[in-house]
Amino acid sequence: MMKRLLGNLTFRVLVAIALGVALGVFAPGTAKAMRPLGDMFINLVKMVIAPIVFFTIVLGIAALGDLKRVGRVGGKALIYFEVVTTFALAIGLMVVNFIRPGAGLDVSRIAGGDISRYTTQAEQMTFVDFVMHIVPSNMLEAFVRGEMLQVVFIAVLFGVALSALGETARPALRVFDVLSKALFKIVGIIMLVAPVGAFGAMAYTVGNFGLRTLLPLGKLMLSVYTTMFLFVFVVLNVIARAYGFSLWRFLRYIWSEILLVLGTSSSEAALPRMMDKLEAYGCAKPIVGLVVPTGYSFNLDGTSIYLSMATIFLAQVTGVHLSLGQQLTVLGVLMLTSKGAAGVTGSGFIVLASTLSAMKIIPIESIALLLGVDRFMSEARAIVNLIGNGVATVVIAKSEGAFDAEQNARALAGHVVLEEDAPLHREEEAGARLTA
Repeated sequence: MMKRLLGNLTFRVLVAIALGVALGVFAPGTAKAMRPLGDMFINLVKMVIAPIVFFTIVLGIAALGDLKRVGRVGGKALIYFEVVTTFALAIGLMVVNFIRPGAGLDVSRIAGGDISRYTTQAEQMTFVDFVMHIVPSNMLEAFVRGEMLQVVFIAVLFGVALSALGETARPALRVFDVLSKALFKIVGIIMLVAPVGAFGAMAYTVGNFGLRTLLPLGKLMLSVYTTMFLFVFVVLNVIARAYGFSLWRFLRYIWSEILLVLGTSSSEAALPRMMDKLEAYGCAKPIVGLVVPTGYSFNLDGTSIYLSMATIFLAQVTGVHLSLGQQLTVLGVLMLTSKGAAGVTGSGFIVLASTLSAMKIIPIESIALLLGVDRFMSEARAIVNLIGNGVATVVIAKSEGAFDAEQNARALAGHVVLEEDAPLHREEEAGARLTA
């Protein structure tokens, strides 16, 4: 029994998170020194994300074959992302107006911080710049810098070009297929040290910021976590039921990925395994390859909830009254600025700063009040982003008739089990399912 537990990634990550919290509480000085462990693990995962996304999208488009279908899948995904993100923003606005966590808050009890690096980047980030940024000036630079949207753009063009070449492209696709499998094998090796990364990241977070920093802003944190809970178990649950699958069973299936994100505060840490698990869950490989990477840029439900609530919270703290029309303007601005929240360090803060800068109503300096608790809320944002993209992939796969119900039943029954901390490789099955 103990051997099985120790061999289970979920159990090991959970133990690592608990040890990280304990070290942060009882030995904060030592805990701060654990940061390199978390950073190194995140870097290991980021190292393989760009090539994995590239090969998965290229192989996915090639497997779809029909470029009209590629466009249809992409269009469906973008419409779904926009509708669900709008719901997330609206729910955030409603809850923060009902609970009013910023009303009457004693600002003197809250530790501020240096926000200059966020405001400087926010001044440079406009929607036009974001759109222009999608197209790289150098193809290789996009991979070197790990720019997700640029890699997706390049991969789509490459996939379309190879698809147009037909039989001539077969040798290249076979090479890409082998390289994709090799990269997923590397992910399996990286996952062996996932508990170490989760321990280091959690220990640093608790040791550096301290649980005492949560008390003054406890009402805001409670509001954000409550809203995210409602979004997942009401909105996403309704969507899951409408498309004939159980959200609860899906969450149990991706539980180890959720814990990995909790420990590292990064949804990117679980991206490669999440793609493999969705494929093993029954979603066709091309759908997974197209929807998941795009969702990491356009379907940030958790980030959207946080941004809408943080904006109104800061208005309440600073005594700025926002009319209904102004709050709807906030929602509209966030619908645009939140799309730039991917692939940027401190993205949530930068987008929040750019939103306040665009509105010119709430003092941009007020975001310093959130520095102490932002890291604790980033875990919730990342988890909701992960779940939201998982649900979106299943929805698009089902709507396209690219979902294998028998494979899904085997996965939920536990008959499809990942190798010890290593992903499954289902490329051949997925291609056969979609082309059948």
